[in-house]
Amino acid sequence: MKKMKVSALSLMVASSLALAACGEDEATPTEGGGEAEGLEANLVTIATGGASGPYNIIGSTLAETYSSTYDVNSRTQTTGASVENVNLIKEDKIEMAFTMSDVVSQAVEGTEGFTEPTDKISQIAALYPNYVQIVTTADSGIETFEDLRGKRIAVGDQNSGVEVNARTLLEGYGITYDDIDVDYLGYAEAADGLRAGQIDAAFLTSGLPNASLLELSETLDIRMVSIAPEDVERVAADKSYFLPLEIPAGTYGNDEAIPTAAIMNALVVHSDMSEDDVYKLTKTFFENLDTLENAHQAASDISLEAAQEGLVAPLHPGAQRYYDEQ
Repeated sequence: MKKMKVSALSLMVASSLALAACGEDEATPTEGGGEAEGLEANLVTIATGGASGPYNIIGSTLAETYSSTYDVNSRTQTTGASVENVNLIKEDKIEMAFTMSDVVSQAVEGTEGFTEPTDKISQIAALYPNYVQIVTTADSGIETFEDLRGKRIAVGDQNSGVEVNARTLLEGYGITYDDIDVDYLGYAEAADGLRAGQIDAAFLTSGLPNASLLELSETLDIRMVSIAPEDVERVAADKSYFLPLEIPAGTYGNDEAIPTAAIMNALVVHSDMSEDDVYKLTKTFFENLDTLENAHQAASDISLEAAQEGLVAPLHPGAQRYYDEQ
C-alpha cells in the first residue's frame, strides 16, 4: 500500500511538471520573430503604389510575411503612391505605407500640398533611394533637361510622389507646367505612351530597376536624360531630401552611369499603433530583408545600419525600442 501511494504521488508530480513545461512552451516566441500572442491589431493594411512598382512588389511580400508570422490579416492596397498613402494614414484608413521622404516631410510640416501639419505619421525606417529616371526616345531630340521645355511629358499619377518631385525639379530649372504639355501617367501607362509616340518623355521615379522601364528598354531605343550633380545640389539648397546619385551603367542597357537626383523612401506607420505592435513589425521587417530582396532587388539597398539616417518624421517608439536592442 505504501508503494502504491508513493507511485501515485510520483505520477501526480510528473504530470504537474509536464503541464508546467507545456505552459512555458506556449509563451515562447516562435521562430522567425513572431510570438504566439500575435499583434494587438487584427489588420495591417500596407499602402504601396502602382502594381508594377517596387513599392507594391516589396509591400506584397511584406504583407505575406506579417500574415504568416502573426496570423493577422495583412494585405496591400494599390494606390497612386506617396501623397495618397500619406493622406490614407491621416484619414485613419491604413496602418502602414511606403512613401517618398519629400512627401512625408511636407505632410509633417504642413507645406506644399498639405494645408496643416500632421502628427499621425511616425517613421519605422529610411529605406532605399528612389532614382529620378527621365526617359525619352533616341530620336526625340531631347538630350538635356532644358530640352523638356515645350514637350509632352508624363509626370506620374496626379499628386503622386513622382509628380511632386518632377514638378519640383522642373521648377528648379525654371520650367513650369505652363511650359510643357502635362500627362498624368503611372509607370506602365507612361511606357506605353512612349512606345506609341503619344508622349515625348516621362518621369519614372522609383527604385532600380523600374520594371516598366526595363521592359521598354528591351523593345525601344531609349535615351536617359541626366541631371548634373551641381544642379541637384542647387535644387537641394532648400529641398534637403534630394541627393545626387547615379543610375549604374547597364541598368537599362546604358553604357555609362547616368547622374540624376534621388530621394530616400520611407516606411511609415500610423502614430496610434501600439509600441508592442510596431516593435514586432519592425523586427520582422529587418529579419526578412533577404526575402524582400528576392522579391525586388531595390530592397538590397535597405540596411539596419542606415535605417535611422535621414529620417523625416518622428521615429515610432516601437521602432526605437527595436533599434535600441540592436
